[in-house]
Amino acid sequence: MRPTQRPRVKVCCIANLEEAWTAIEEGASALGLVSDMPSGPGVIAEADIARIAAAVPPGVSTFLLTSLQEVEAIVAQQRRTQVGTLQICDRLLKGSHRDLRVAMPGVRLVQVVHVIDQESLDEALAVETEVDALLLDSGRPDHSLKELGGTGRTHDWAVSLQIREAVRVPVFLAGGLNAENVSDAIRIVGPFGLDVCSGVRTDGVLDAGKLGRFVANVAGA
Repeated sequence: MRPTQRPRVKVCCIANLEEAWTAIEEGASALGLVSDMPSGPGVIAEADIARIAAAVPPGVSTFLLTSLQEVEAIVAQQRRTQVGTLQICDRLLKGSHRDLRVAMPGVRLVQVVHVIDQESLDEALAVETEVDALLLDSGRPDHSLKELGGTGRTHDWAVSLQIREAVRVPVFLAGGLNAENVSDAIRIVGPFGLDVCSGVRTDGVLDAGKLGRFVANVAGA
C-alpha cells in the first residue's frame, strides 16, 4: 500500500457522547468504542456503545473493538451495538473472516496485528486478503495477561513500514502515539490512518487541547 501524506485520525477509547463530539469537532474521522477486554483502558458497556454509534453523524466511522474470538459471538455483538466497522483485536479461533462477511454484509472488518517481531509481517500477509484494513498495535496477545491494545507503548516502526509496503489494504498505526511523535510516525511509516487513545488524554479524560495539537501536527507533517 502506498504511503499516505495526510493520514486519517481515529480517536479510540471514547467514553461517552461528549467525548465523541469533542473528537469529531477536533477533526477525527473515526471513533473507537471499546467493548470488554482482558486488560487496558476505555472499556464501556455495549449499551453505551450502541447509543454513541447511533448518534454519530454520517461521515464519521464507528469502530467496535472486540476481544471475542468466535464468529457467532462477534456477529451477535455487532448486532447489539450496530457499529459500522469491527476491529478484531485478537486472532479468530472459531470461524473465519469470510464467515463474518457473509453474516454481516456491509460491515467493514479491520484486523489488529500486534507488532512484536518479523513474524508480525507474516501474520499481516496471511490475513490481508480477508479484511478491509489492518491496524498495527503494540499489544502482547500471548502474554499471561493479554494486552490487546491501549498500552501506551510504541513498537518497532521499521516493521510497521515493512507491513505497510507489503500489503494491499490500508494500514492504521496505533501504539503510544502523541502530538510529539506523530510527525515521525507519519514520516517513517506512512500509514493510511492513525489510532490514538492515551496520548490525547489527561487523567483518563479526552483532552481537546492535546487532541487539537495532535491533529495539527498530523496536518503539518
